[in-house]
Amino acid sequence: MHLVLVGTSHHRAPVDVRERLAAGADLLGELGSVAEAVCLATCNRTELYLAADEAAEAEARSTRTLTTVAGAEIEPLLYRLHDESAALHLFRVAAGLDSLVPGEGEILGQVRTSYEDGRVGPLLDRLFRQALHVGKRVRAETAIGESPTSVPSAAAALAQQLFGELGGRRVLVIGAGKTGEQAARSLLARGAEITAVANRDADRAAEVAGRVGGRSISLERLEEELAGVDVVVSATSAAGFVLRREQVARAVEARRGRPLFLIDIAVPRDIDPGIDELEDCYRYDIDDLEQVVEASLAGRRREGEAAETMAAHEARKFGSWLASLDVVPAITQLRAHAEDIRRAELARAEGRLGRLSDADRSVVESLTSQIVNKLLHLPTVRMKEAAAGTDGTLYADTVRRLFGLDGESENDSSPRQPRK
Repeated sequence: MHLVLVGTSHHRAPVDVRERLAAGADLLGELGSVAEAVCLATCNRTELYLAADEAAEAEARSTRTLTTVAGAEIEPLLYRLHDESAALHLFRVAAGLDSLVPGEGEILGQVRTSYEDGRVGPLLDRLFRQALHVGKRVRAETAIGESPTSVPSAAAALAQQLFGELGGRRVLVIGAGKTGEQAARSLLARGAEITAVANRDADRAAEVAGRVGGRSISLERLEEELAGVDVVVSATSAAGFVLRREQVARAVEARRGRPLFLIDIAVPRDIDPGIDELEDCYRYDIDDLEQVVEASLAGRRREGEAAETMAAHEARKFGSWLASLDVVPAITQLRAHAEDIRRAELARAEGRLGRLSDADRSVVESLTSQIVNKLLHLPTVRMKEAAAGTDGTLYADTVRRLFGLDGESENDSSPRQPRK
C-alpha cells in the first residue's frame, strides 16, 4: 500500500490558478471510486491524498482530476510525493511550516475539516491523526506562531507598511466571515478606524460591525462607501468579483486624487485586477503578502527549526509503519502456521497427555507456546527492521516460500531426485 500526494500551492501556482481549484468536495467527486482519498483545499493550496496499491495509477488519476477541474494544463505547477515524503509534507503543512504565513493557526482546523470530509480508511486515518498531533505539538512546544500568525494579520501589517501609521485611517471591510472579522480586529489593534462592514448577510454584517465599531452595509452600497475610505480589505467566499473596475472608477472621481489601497485576501479573488489600471488605486492580493511574511520571519527561524525536527521525526515514524504493512501479513501467517503445528502435535500426543493432571497439562501448553514464541521472536524482529528499509517485501516473500505460506505444500513442490 502506498501514500500518494498530488497538489499545488502558493509556492508553485499563482492565485488565478489556485482559485480554480478551491472547491475540495468537487475534486473528490471527480476522482471517482477511490476507497481512500482526502482533499485539502485552502486559499493557498489544493492537495489530493490517496491510499493506493498502485502509486503510478493513483498519481495519474489525481493529475487528471486537478487538470480537469482547473480547465487548463497545470502539470508543471503540480508536485507529486509518495509515502514518507508525502507524510512529511502534510506534517509540515499541519505545523504551519508550509503556509504563506508560517505558524498560522487556521491551517490546523482546515486539515481537520478535510480529514473529516474525506474518504478515510486505515492508512489515511493514521496519516491525518498523526498530522493533527504534529500540528498541536508544534503550537504547544514552539513559538513559531508569533505575530503575524495569519493572512488577516499580515494584511493589517501590509496596510501599516503602506501608511506608516494607521491612526485616523478609515477602512472598509468586505466580508463578515471569520477572516474578515480577524482582519478588522488586526487593523483596529494597529490604530485604524473601521467605518463599515459589508456583507451579503445583513444580520452577520451587523454582528461584526457591532464588535469592531463600524456600520453594517449591503454589498450594493460599496460604491458610495469607497469615496470616504483609505483602505478596502476584502475576504468573502464569493465565486466572482465583489468589487469591479467600473465601480471603483466612478468612486475615484469623487476622491479628488486621494490614494485608495485595496487588499484582497480572498481565494477566489474578490477585487477585479483591472483596478490596477486606475490612477491612484493600488491593489494587492494574497500573493503580495509574501513580502510582509518575509519581514516577520527573522525572529522565528530557531522556532521553525525545532518544528521542522518534530515534523521529520513523526514522518519517519509514519514511514516505518507504512513499510511494515508489507511484512505484517507474512508475520501473521508465520505465527498462525507455527501455532497450527503446535496444536496438531499436542493433539497427536493426546494419548500420552491424557494421563497428565490439569496443572501438568497447563505447563505443557505454556512450555510449547514459549518455544514457538522464542523461535519466532528474532525472525519477527528482523522482518520489521527490514521493512523500514528496502528489503521488507523480499524478506516477506522469502519467509512465505521457506515455510510454505505461499499456498505450496510439500506435495506441490518438484519431485525429489532419488538417492544414488
